[in-house]
Amino acid sequence: MDKVKEKNDRMRYNIITIFVYIIGIVLLAQLFNLQIIHGVEYRETSNTKLTRESTLEADRGNIRDSSGTIMAGVESQYSVVLYKTKATDEELNNTILSLLNVLISNGDKYVDEFLIDVNPYRFKLESEESQKAWKKANNIYEDFSAEETFNYFKDKYKITTDNVEDARKIIAIRYQISYQGYSSTKSIEIASNISRASLLQIKEQNMQFARVEIVEKSTRTYPLGNTGSHILGRIGKIEESELKGNEDIYSQNDIIGKAGIEYVFEKYLKGTDGVKQIDMNVDGMITDEYTAKEAVAGSDVILTIDSKLQAVTEEALKNNIEKIANGGFSDTSPADAGAAVVLNVKTGEVLAMASYPDYNPSSFINGIDTNTWNYYINGNTKPLENKAISAMYSPGSTYKMATAIAGLESGAITTKETINDTGVYKKYNSQWKCWIYTGYHIGHGRLNVSEAIKRSCNYFFYEVGDRIGIDTLAKYSYYLGLGHKTGIELSNEISGVLASTQIAKQENRSWNPGETISAAIGQSYNTFTPLQMAKYVAMIANGGKRIDVTIVKSIVNSDGSEVSRNEYESYVKEKLGLEDDDSEELSFNQANIEAIKEGMRGVTSESGGTAYSTFKNFNIEVGGKTGSAQTGVTGKTNAWFVGFAPFEDPEIAIVVFVRNGGHGGYTAEVARDIIAQYFGMNVNQVTEDVSAMPTLQVIN
Repeated sequence: MDKVKEKNDRMRYNIITIFVYIIGIVLLAQLFNLQIIHGVEYRETSNTKLTRESTLEADRGNIRDSSGTIMAGVESQYSVVLYKTKATDEELNNTILSLLNVLISNGDKYVDEFLIDVNPYRFKLESEESQKAWKKANNIYEDFSAEETFNYFKDKYKITTDNVEDARKIIAIRYQISYQGYSSTKSIEIASNISRASLLQIKEQNMQFARVEIVEKSTRTYPLGNTGSHILGRIGKIEESELKGNEDIYSQNDIIGKAGIEYVFEKYLKGTDGVKQIDMNVDGMITDEYTAKEAVAGSDVILTIDSKLQAVTEEALKNNIEKIANGGFSDTSPADAGAAVVLNVKTGEVLAMASYPDYNPSSFINGIDTNTWNYYINGNTKPLENKAISAMYSPGSTYKMATAIAGLESGAITTKETINDTGVYKKYNSQWKCWIYTGYHIGHGRLNVSEAIKRSCNYFFYEVGDRIGIDTLAKYSYYLGLGHKTGIELSNEISGVLASTQIAKQENRSWNPGETISAAIGQSYNTFTPLQMAKYVAMIANGGKRIDVTIVKSIVNSDGSEVSRNEYESYVKEKLGLEDDDSEELSFNQANIEAIKEGMRGVTSESGGTAYSTFKNFNIEVGGKTGSAQTGVTGKTNAWFVGFAPFEDPEIAIVVFVRNGGHGGYTAEVARDIIAQYFGMNVNQVTEDVSAMPTLQVIN
């Protein structure tokens, strides 16, 4: 029995030994194959193969007008980037020089932040202090001349060419590399938006430019130029403060929206970047590449804007301001800025919104130059400011319809009642003069509410304001959209100021009833934005129905689906800190509204109306009101025109404001041109008789 067991154990041992030998032979064979037969090949592959990821930038979404016309789009742009490889200084320098010569030959610019010029040698730094600081940062002796400093960099980068111009080209890129850094997986951009000629030459010479890659990027375009600039907004490089907390979405070189629709709807416009996997050898030659993650383009934002109407509105406003400033009417006023708004009176949709002066959003795409930036931010005209929503002004006589509504709806006056304007309103131991008395020492006599609006009688509205009191006046004005934000989907909208007892409380005093008399004709604390005024006029035109002002019609994803309105409205409210309209719901007696509208018809259609000269030959009946609001500065009076058309069945409300425009009647021609465009009329066929304008236009 023991002998059998011993025999079995010996057999088992022999079998295991044989199995171990077989495994060893297999492993030795595989090792021989790896080290001897294919050793060189595998070692080369191991030592030379590099893998890196490249971002596939998503196309930014378009911004379109209501008909689909692109107002902000994208186009492909090509950049040249350089990666680090196992190359000598000589090889790198030769690559840089050859590449730059290709770019220069085709008129393309490259990165050049090196601060020394040659022929002659000079520092590009203006002051000695800045030169010293720069030298210290680069470990250069303080007393080195420009030429000595140049040669220092030449030696540092082991540049051997005796051609000074060529040496400087190389230094420009090597200097950029030193400060920005690059690696086998991190590139450095040396040229952007290169020409097709450079693109083809670089690709044809792939062997020579092994370390170079052409990267396709999408860049923002504004095909309509300055049109709608304050609506569209602008883009720019993300700042550290904007990047903080958003590192999972953005990188430090990303471009984001900075103002307007570009800013507010950044979340939807941005898109989602993809990833490209790239294999390359040690010489920088790309051996394989594939898409690891597809990029998803941003969503399109569809506006309520009519881009053709927008262009006409901007041009008409610009021409009007220049005409006033150049003495094109009966006198000269220093007009220098303004705004115009067109609203759909039924839906609250913004059809056009102009602010003058405007700006070119394209100037911000690749970084703005100092001179342009200084122009934009310095001076009183503030081209970057959207004056339709970010500036507030006294409405002057254009506010009188609000006073009329408050008086009629509260029962303080009736449509038939007349008030006798004697020229000077005396109450509370003070005197307030009607504008006609200031010029002719007479009053308008007895006027009803329609006649008072037509003739812009201050006295009439002094009395109405005194009868109703400031709280009633403020209540109706607030409902009409004055003194608080409209909630438009744009940043930097301000609230304006509505005269009320709340102001006195904030100032720890009692409201003076005499202040109400001034407020009733659009003075006192009353200061509103042109957009608020447009909402106010639109609600008069539609019979007093509340409207929500909007400039966005829809948002369409890249796959064709739409973002729900509730979703993006909630997003906008949170981003802009908007609150729901908390004004009391009011219902107006339509007979009262018609009486007010009739007065506005008289302004444009009857002799003696302050805008009659502009509309007397116009074949569309318009309701309107002019206003000339005193600024407190001698010789400077702001000008307003507000109106709606057509008179019988209103479709649009128009507000025009010109800073230092002199007289409200002067601005009416802007509204005329807007209405003509909206209804497909030939503006050039409309004649105006400036001489028919009333000689006295100072309407407070």
